[in-house]
Amino acid sequence: MNIIIRNNAAEGSLWAAHYIAEKINAKAKVSDKPFVLGLCTGSTPIQTYAELIRMVKDGEVSFKNVISFNMDEYVGLPESHPESYHSFMHRYLFDHIDEPAQNIHILNGNAADPVAECQAYEDAIVAAGGFDLFLGGVGEDGHIAFNEPFSSLASRTRVVTLTQDTREVNARFFDGDFNKVPRQALTVGVATVLSSKEVVILAFGSKKARALKDAIEGPMSHYCTLSGLQGHPAGTIVCDENSVGELKVNSYRYFKAVEAAEKQ
Repeated sequence: MNIIIRNNAAEGSLWAAHYIAEKINAKAKVSDKPFVLGLCTGSTPIQTYAELIRMVKDGEVSFKNVISFNMDEYVGLPESHPESYHSFMHRYLFDHIDEPAQNIHILNGNAADPVAECQAYEDAIVAAGGFDLFLGGVGEDGHIAFNEPFSSLASRTRVVTLTQDTREVNARFFDGDFNKVPRQALTVGVATVLSSKEVVILAFGSKKARALKDAIEGPMSHYCTLSGLQGHPAGTIVCDENSVGELKVNSYRYFKAVEAAEKQ
């Protein structure tokens, strides 16, 4: 597991955006196959998306040959709802870049058959060639996508019931009203994320400190689904000084030393 520690969220977000752009450009130089990118929502990736938008507008990267799949979507929330993940992604990324509309994939939370929708999503990922890189975030309890604590590390895209903690955290997007937050969601599974050639997870702020401690220093466990990244050959967590506050001093020093050595 690779841990990138920056001073603050802004610096970490820029690092992630430039890393993603570098990977897209690198594949474009050697292959005409599309770059397959997993994407997340929430407040954490907004600065990364803003930098990617700037890079597209300045001609530093193009999404014309990128196929994207989003992590999740609420069940029963209209796509036009301002807090649907369809709306979020168009507001903060898709409406401002050159990715073709037919290359954008987001789970349909209003599908007549949610189970079939989830299987079709998995099939579409395989048909696209599998993920080159998956960008994700992490919840305060260590969950990735909507894979809440005790989700199987072998899980695939499916319907899930959201925990009270997750709904309380997300209530800030619904006028602070817990009861407005949907009870279910469609989400890619832990194994879906970990099937990517590379996984980059963003984690900023002191509220993510316990999740990072469990994911990095704790055992690989379905209690903290981010801990599944321990078994990935190319997993990276991009974090800031506040989010690593609960790591052991020697762990912190180790990751800082590794990065310093790689710069030499």
